[in-house]
Amino acid sequence: MKKAIALFTSSILLISLVACTDAKKTSNVAPDSTKDNVEVPNAQEAQSSQEDATSETRRRQLNADIKAREQRNNGLNQGAAVNRANKDVASEVRSKLEANIPASALVVEAKDGIVTVTGSVPTQQQFNKITKLAQEIKGVKSVIVKAVIAPAKSTQNN
Repeated sequence: MKKAIALFTSSILLISLVACTDAKKTSNVAPDSTKDNVEVPNAQEAQSSQEDATSETRRRQLNADIKAREQRNNGLNQGAAVNRANKDVASEVRSKLEANIPASALVVEAKDGIVTVTGSVPTQQQFNKITKLAQEIKGVKSVIVKAVIAPAKSTQNN
């Protein structure tokens, strides 16, 4: 039984590791870094991003990824948020935002517990969620939101 639990846990961590790339973006239309200018996605890109973010499979995957990282942190650091890698904090925040703010185009960077979020969200309500969601992740000391509210541009010519 212990071998099965170890194999299961290892599998989850391996899947989480593979799923976590170095990408800093919540969607393919997000800027490449927090230093880039924000470009508002067109309606088709926003719709595609929203469909992906709101799919039940994607949400479960993101939440499982966050849970696996928290378990790994708890095991390695006895539950403390100290010594968390900037990359891990940024990736967890990005996953949390992606799962809870559909149709966003956000970039997340972290340094010493300070998380910077840039990009765009379509509504004020989604904008207001950014800080609260980011602060739910262990290791986040403060959040700097440089995102803008920008509804998707219509692709129709008027």
